[in-house]
Amino acid sequence: MMTSQPDSTGHFGPYGGRFVPEVLMAPLEELEHAYREASADPMFQAELADLLRHYAGRPTPLYHARRLSETLGGAKIYIKREDLLHTGAHKINNCLGQALLARRMGKKRIIAETGAGQHGVATATVCALFGLDCTVYMGEEDMRRQSLNVFRMRMLGAKVVSVTNGSRTLKDAISEAMRDWVTNVASTHYLLGSALGAHPYPMMVRDFHRVIGEETRAEILKREGRLPDSIFACVGGGSNAIGIFHAFLGDQKVKLIGIEAGGRSGQLGEHAARFSGGFPGVLHGAHSYVLQDADGQVALTHSVSAGLDYAMIGPEHAWLHDRNRAEYTSADDAEALKAAVTLARTEGIIPALESAHAVSEAMKRAPEAMGQLFVINLSGRGDKDTDIYRENFPELR
Repeated sequence: MMTSQPDSTGHFGPYGGRFVPEVLMAPLEELEHAYREASADPMFQAELADLLRHYAGRPTPLYHARRLSETLGGAKIYIKREDLLHTGAHKINNCLGQALLARRMGKKRIIAETGAGQHGVATATVCALFGLDCTVYMGEEDMRRQSLNVFRMRMLGAKVVSVTNGSRTLKDAISEAMRDWVTNVASTHYLLGSALGAHPYPMMVRDFHRVIGEETRAEILKREGRLPDSIFACVGGGSNAIGIFHAFLGDQKVKLIGIEAGGRSGQLGEHAARFSGGFPGVLHGAHSYVLQDADGQVALTHSVSAGLDYAMIGPEHAWLHDRNRAEYTSADDAEALKAAVTLARTEGIIPALESAHAVSEAMKRAPEAMGQLFVINLSGRGDKDTDIYRENFPELR
């Protein structure tokens, strides 16, 4: 029987936990206590629900992609339109929840990490909304690839700090944010952006995103009178995927399919497919599948998408993988780019490159799935990736 909660030490099976310096144990315990209190507080939940509806734009539509379905043949495809949320991605769900928690704990300063920039934009947005000081750490390479989101964060009042060490991407941004937190724990809340890191973050981030799956479940039953056969979601750290998967964990007939970044090749350092190239280890406070070399050194990663090239997958995904409750596969850069163009030209929707990985896998399977219902979680829109699309499609300039 699947359980949806970690144990008292924050583990999903063998994965998760708290592997952090002693100085961070107290703030993590404080955060867990505040979160559990808030979860049981009707006023907190009502304020969050009001913000999600009237500020963020929930519920998001479950859209029947008729032309994509007809083009592919086979499956009837629905798209969960998280891309229509304020700031352009699912990230705002978690950011609103954690900003309310920070205010509840009396924290006046927020720090965050970001890869593709969407979490950074959402963090900067909620800090502006609540009048909180905001610093976002971002790898130098990601700042180059996501210059539009860097500008958006700065326009919203955030300080964006360039991280120039390591791979200059998400892993290094998280490391810098954790160093900041160690130094400023009394005044600062670390608004972690995915379902990873030390407990209670994987549980808490998942819970703030589980509204995605709850809405999807209710709407597909209303529209089709039954549950979907397969649900597709891209997986970097894993927040959008666990958000939509969670409501269906007990429904064994519903396939949960997570799509990682296949990158340029299967060689270590050329992709971010943790289940095909990694093995269990510890990174950024948690135990999960990590891309690492034979000496246990964290490997470099690559993806055409700035949001999927993280060396570790969230611990709950590792547990779902080992229990065979969710299936994890990968789409390479070329497949994701092709899927983005296909979706744009059949449905008039330009997806985020992260989301295009999920679209790609659904496209592969749809022709052989006659009569089945597919749901793709479109976690974000493609505005932020315009420069990357321009680089890869010179004929469209």
